[in-house]
Amino acid sequence: MEKGSKRNHYTFGLGTIGRDMLYSMVSMYLMYYLTDILRLPTSVMWWVTGIILAARIFDALNDPIMGVIVDNTHGRFGKFKPWIALGALLSGALTVLLFTDFGFEGAAYIAFFAVVYVLWGVSFTANDISYWSMLPSLSADQKEREKIGAFARICANVGLFTVVAGIVPITTALGNAAGSQQKGYFYFAMIVVGIMWAGQCITLLGVKEPRALEKEQEHTTLKGMVRAIFKNDQLLFTAISMALFMIGYTTTTSFGLYFFKYAYGDEGMYSIFAVILGVSQILALSVFPAFSKRFNRKKLYTAATILVVAGYIVFFFAPVNTMIFIGIAGMLLFVGQAFIQLLMLMFLADTVEYGQWKLGKRNDSVTFSLQPFINKMGGAVSSGIVGAVVIISGIKEAETAADVTAQGLFLMKAAMLILPLICILAGYVIYRKKYRIDEEAYARILKELEEREA
Repeated sequence: MEKGSKRNHYTFGLGTIGRDMLYSMVSMYLMYYLTDILRLPTSVMWWVTGIILAARIFDALNDPIMGVIVDNTHGRFGKFKPWIALGALLSGALTVLLFTDFGFEGAAYIAFFAVVYVLWGVSFTANDISYWSMLPSLSADQKEREKIGAFARICANVGLFTVVAGIVPITTALGNAAGSQQKGYFYFAMIVVGIMWAGQCITLLGVKEPRALEKEQEHTTLKGMVRAIFKNDQLLFTAISMALFMIGYTTTTSFGLYFFKYAYGDEGMYSIFAVILGVSQILALSVFPAFSKRFNRKKLYTAATILVVAGYIVFFFAPVNTMIFIGIAGMLLFVGQAFIQLLMLMFLADTVEYGQWKLGKRNDSVTFSLQPFINKMGGAVSSGIVGAVVIISGIKEAETAADVTAQGLFLMKAAMLILPLICILAGYVIYRKKYRIDEEAYARILKELEEREA
């Protein structure tokens, strides 16, 4: 690996630690914060659930437009870094506001939450699209992309599982010191934002964008955006497959803290469980490059899906208070998930060159705008499911596990396992039937693009 390439390899990946800490805190624990820390009234929670669902759908639909804006940005700092910086600054400040209690009640809180949450989504979008759409520009070599992507996903998972493992003990410790659990979440949010900003500075100052893959081309219009997405058939099939997977995966993870508090009966075990899963995922991502040398992507995706399915089956039939079976299920599920998420990132990156080959125009940011679009749609659907199930099952009004009925627990378990499994299997079927950019096809596409340039 060349010196410049090695620097990009590390400085690009390190920036994901804080980003994923921040995104995980908002996407996975904001709902818990509202129901169990602020303890908002049920009437307000119905409004908040609707706002989250509508805001995420709006924000997801806005992602391709942000991709057009990034693709049309040309300046001394490149097209990615200005939006990375602006998005990081604003989304960090707005995250702190989301976990600040100003004492608003009823309609006043609903209005405040709606404004801040919508602005948070738009600002994080600016950062997210510009960040990940930088990846294809760092290398056109599939294996090199896999190494950069694998390290970035490792760092992202370090960030994610730091929040997952630390959310209970750290907020509890901070809350005890500050006098309330709400203040514990507030100070934890401030810590997460500080780490996010530090990581983004590493990327902004450390990554050097190669300009060899970029050439001067006409601005992308909204019509061009639609063409870049809907005329790129492989991008569409990848997006649909990714969306189904993310709906399933995000729904399951969003129930995690509720499961350990109200089904398992000990929310403290959630952090231990998260550490085990985090280490499993990071180890899986670490060995991915070695596996990719021996097996093609189709075989890796099939094996990973089998692990995920096995994990869901074990989890569903495991006694809710038996940690050994829950731990085994979690390891199977999250090791498979780690491989699938990295493979999806690589599939998406390869569709950039495919679109350039097919349509005659390179659209990195428009193409990668579908990744946050997918994540947000998955988050929107999962938030709607979690919010509705928590209210309907009686968990919203429960103080302890003893306050939740057997029917309520079964409803939560079905929502976090059965529906997600159906979505993940449907995504796999679409990939197997429709995705055609294997290693040989990608090599041919690159060769033809080189011949055109010559």
